Amino acid sequence: MSTPDHKDTLLRHLHVGRDALRWKLEGLPELDARRPLTPTGLSLLGLAHHVAVCAAGYFGETFDRSFIEPLPDVETDPHADFVVPAEVSLAGALGFVDRAWAHADATIEALPLDAPGRVPWWSGPRSEVTLEQILVHMIAETHRHAGHADVLREGLDGLAGVRPDADNLPESMDWPAHVARAQGVAEDAARRAGEA
Repeated sequence: MSTPDHKDTLLRHLHVGRDALRWKLEGLPELDARRPLTPTGLSLLGLAHHVAVCAAGYFGETFDRSFIEPLPDVETDPHADFVVPAEVSLAGALGFVDRAWAHADATIEALPLDAPGRVPWWSGPRSEVTLEQILVHMIAETHRHAGHADVLREGLDGLAGVRPDADNLPESMDWPAHVARAQGVAEDAARRAGEA
């Protein structure tokens, strides 16, 4: 049953994912924030920018509450939202992220969970949605990309975890020994499967 407490719970989960994603950019220079770290070009800033653009669309246009700033043209370039132009500073890009998320929060605050909306880039009956459906969709989207960011940042400088005050990693872990053990298990399993 949808109640104000349910809405607060959903919003809290959305904020946890956003905060984790935003934290992964703290303390990085422009190059490390922007450079592609995977074969498909994912970058830490690109992930945060993509989630912000999604939030601006899903909590904006879907509910006739358009975000007033221009958004990347993902119709022409499906990955335009993953690359912030060089003339936009890291601070400027993070300001955009914060404004898009604030706009999303204003929509969430203003509407009931059963408020109807229409996602223009979805086809057929599935384009007709409620605020609750979009909240759940964006929680999943945000946490998915926060996980990507966690792995990317760990590869850059070893920073890992959910947030600065609770990284969810055991303090006394011998990471090199753990990695060696995991590698040994993988090699043993491959041998057993006849792959090695």
